Amino acid sequence: MYNCFMKIGNLEINGYAALAPMAGVADRAMREICVNFGAAYTVGELVSAKGLSLGDKKSLEFLYRPDVAAPFGIQLFGCDPDIMAKAAEISLGCKPDFIDINMGCPAPKVAGNGGGSSLMKDIPLAESIVKAVVKASTVPVTVKMRTGIDENSVNAPELAKAVEAAGATAITVHGRTKAQMYAPPIDFETIRKVKESVAVPVIANGDITNGETALEMYQKTGCDFVMVGRAARGNPFVFEEINAFFKGEEYREKTLEEKLGVLTEQVKLMQKYRSEKVAMLEARKHAAWYLSGIRGAAALRRECGGIKTLEDLEYLCKKALEQNE
Repeated sequence: MYNCFMKIGNLEINGYAALAPMAGVADRAMREICVNFGAAYTVGELVSAKGLSLGDKKSLEFLYRPDVAAPFGIQLFGCDPDIMAKAAEISLGCKPDFIDINMGCPAPKVAGNGGGSSLMKDIPLAESIVKAVVKASTVPVTVKMRTGIDENSVNAPELAKAVEAAGATAITVHGRTKAQMYAPPIDFETIRKVKESVAVPVIANGDITNGETALEMYQKTGCDFVMVGRAARGNPFVFEEINAFFKGEEYREKTLEEKLGVLTEQVKLMQKYRSEKVAMLEARKHAAWYLSGIRGAAALRRECGGIKTLEDLEYLCKKALEQNE
């Protein structure tokens, strides 16, 4: 039905959907889990180019690639071409398969400082940043953007043409404006216009939750690939479901026991890569996402706030299973 192959520069991508770079969510452990369930490639949490260039240890942690074979990209944000280029050079030490430049994040701490979606207001600057990073990089450079700042300034096609001319080898478009944040609807038409404006691959992002919505995105936009974001929180199985859909295979939904087993595996990986204290703090929100929709979910999610050890998590999983027998 659709090709399961895309090239970002010389990098070959096989599959049907990728994991989006969600700050504070898509950490190394989650990326590994998602690849294990069929994500074609992953992009790390956005990294401050300024922090990275100054040797910030937390920024460096985001650069580590997952311990899986699928392609991995590092995402940088910033508004100074020279600093972005320096950060790109540093990030190459972690051997990413490509470097992605964030021009879509609407968060105040990113966009409010001139990075992320704010770059959509200054196409010449955005173009200069891409040129600088491409010059500094030995791997393909891609760009992730939104449709525009608001409904009165939808300019993704213009920005896409500019960054392609500057050397970007693929473009991802989240089908919303900065003003929309994550509110519906998705602007399929603008993504289609981006696809028609450039020759490089276009990846579409926004409200893809299963095979049907992935198919809708492909059909309405003509995109080359799709990217899943929030639907993968507590649900890495979404990639397995999408892949089965496009292959025409039957998909068996995971049992609660299987889902909670994966949650435990993910948290163990978090412990492996981070301190126990940090891992358990982060595990609370992931556990809440995995528990969403089951009997007694509201009360169980409240208990997630008290998770301090792996034993606490295992006790909560056991309780959830008992309540849903």
